[in-house]
Amino acid sequence: MPEFLKLTPPDVALETFLLNLPAAKLQSEKLPVIEAAGRTLAKDIYAIEELPAFRRSTVDGFAVQASSTFGASDSLPIYLQLVGESPMGGQPDFLVNKGQAAIIHTGGMLPEGSNAVVMMEYTQEASANEVEIQRAVSVGENVIEPGEDVKPGELLLTAGKIITPAVIGGLMSQGIQEVEVAIPPRIGILSSGDEVIDPYQTPKPGQVRDVNSYSLSALVTELGGKPVRLGVSSDQEEDMRARVREAMDACDALVITAGSSASVRDLTARILGEMGSPGVLVHGIRFRPGKPTILAVCNGKPAIGLPGNPVSALVVGGLFIKPMINHLLGRNTRLARPYVLAKLSTNTPSQAGKEEWFPVYLHQEGEKLIAEPIFYKSNLIFALAKADGLIRIPLDANGLEAGEQVEVFLI
Repeated sequence: MPEFLKLTPPDVALETFLLNLPAAKLQSEKLPVIEAAGRTLAKDIYAIEELPAFRRSTVDGFAVQASSTFGASDSLPIYLQLVGESPMGGQPDFLVNKGQAAIIHTGGMLPEGSNAVVMMEYTQEASANEVEIQRAVSVGENVIEPGEDVKPGELLLTAGKIITPAVIGGLMSQGIQEVEVAIPPRIGILSSGDEVIDPYQTPKPGQVRDVNSYSLSALVTELGGKPVRLGVSSDQEEDMRARVREAMDACDALVITAGSSASVRDLTARILGEMGSPGVLVHGIRFRPGKPTILAVCNGKPAIGLPGNPVSALVVGGLFIKPMINHLLGRNTRLARPYVLAKLSTNTPSQAGKEEWFPVYLHQEGEKLIAEPIFYKSNLIFALAKADGLIRIPLDANGLEAGEQVEVFLI
């Protein structure tokens, strides 16, 4: 298995994988906007109406002509005549002339003649019909103009955008009640290993429950795909080949976790190489955990071979499955992973020449966020289950020192 001995840097491996994926072929469906949270837009959205539709105030205060306030200060206030109150949800039926003011609330429509709003904090009641202005305002201050947020025909959202709560709010502001969204890609998930059994069974000596199918299914769902659990293949070549072929025919992509022995990993790579061109692109990554990872594209369908170790499978899965699903959904595959900055509590060693990802949990000490490394042996899934995030130790480092500021990628 010479290809396994040639370890590829992680960034190069991902770039190679993505460059060999064909253009996304989206299938779509229409959904009510309120049911589309978390889904991916399949078509661009354009504005129907201008937003806001009228000149409105951003604060509680008094609508004025800006020139009426020039020179106003705490020590030399200006007094303006009150001429009315702008009704919420209605159009004012009066004018504001020079030397006049009108009560207005946040979101209220400015009366004709006014062009600025003085915040309530800089005013004081002088009499029933007069207000004291203690600060000057400029034209347009504390005012949103018609169309300032959105203009008719403007491109609002592009295909590939994930529908967030803010997106739903924006669509509702335009009166858009239905959107076309991408149908989640079917991601086949196959575990393998003669020792692996269904998690609902009681293991006999030497057997282990199938963890990977379920943890990776949850990851795929979280990332916007539809997991298709395909059970457990034995380590027998014909059984694995038949299951892989069935998965590649039925699904849009395949994720397979292989056993710990080198012979099984090599078998997985050989079978994926038979499934179509260009075949296996990467077999072995300069990476820990997850060195034996396989990346392949078979007749336009991506396949990822992960280690059988549950911790390695989930860590590596998070790094490669996400961009794969993003590509299949037409999303941006180059977006940076979200992270928080924290102070490392303990020296964290690593082996130079391998990029290493280390689980940490986070806690607060005063105003500082502390990242506490979780030291674990390779096959302990609860080491990862207890973690809040992962820190990355670069290829050329021998570790990180206590007190360093680190990026913690949340999981």
